Amino acid sequence: MPAAAWLILPTYDEAENIAAIVAAAREVLEQAMPGDHRILVVDDGSPDGTGQIADRLAAEHDDVEVLHRTSREGLGPAYLAGFARALEGGARFILEMDSDFSHDPADLARLLAAMADADVALGSRYVAGGGVTDWGRVRRLVSRGGSWYARKVLGLEVRDLTGGFKCFRREVLEAIDLPTVRSRGYAFQVELTHRAIHGGFRVVELPIVFRDRELGRSKMTWRIAGEAALLLPQLRFARTSGQRRAD
Repeated sequence: MPAAAWLILPTYDEAENIAAIVAAAREVLEQAMPGDHRILVVDDGSPDGTGQIADRLAAEHDDVEVLHRTSREGLGPAYLAGFARALEGGARFILEMDSDFSHDPADLARLLAAMADADVALGSRYVAGGGVTDWGRVRRLVSRGGSWYARKVLGLEVRDLTGGFKCFRREVLEAIDLPTVRSRGYAFQVELTHRAIHGGFRVVELPIVFRDRELGRSKMTWRIAGEAALLLPQLRFARTSGQRRAD
């Protein structure tokens, strides 16, 4: 029987976190969607053995599945592969979350509850009640500045466009033409929210507290940040060009 809620966990070198994050997520999802959930680990060929640990978890638990990819292509392609598998598996709600406890698994239940009157529920650091812990001043400025830049370039009201803790209705992912999504790094999060809003879907922000990882290494690089800075004007240009053609 297809599971209604699928959680996609992209991983690369998360051997120190994967067992604990899967256990925590399973506990929350079982309470929120008893017997009607699935966790999909999408591993990009981690050399530290993350994929093998995930395989062991899948052998132990019927609600865990692993999708192995042979190379590290970036966050966007990993999520797209996971979304495709979830949609194929009959998912009605597709969640995404970091695999390093930066996002609190307990908030998965809040995202699912918000789907009662939303098409996309987004865990937001930058609305009232949200926040960030364990970050230095420079990283806070870069993160807030990135969200501000994205809002201004794209003309959107969402406060946390770069956040990666979300829940989508399947109809949203089916409508926004996933194979044409261009971004590979964290700009992927901006692009999906941008497409959802301009597709007429309702996006709501729920306050969350983002915590820096305790184990493993961050995957953020200046190259990834640079991709976002270059891609956003292209997204706006593509939208305005499409509007002019429609007129």
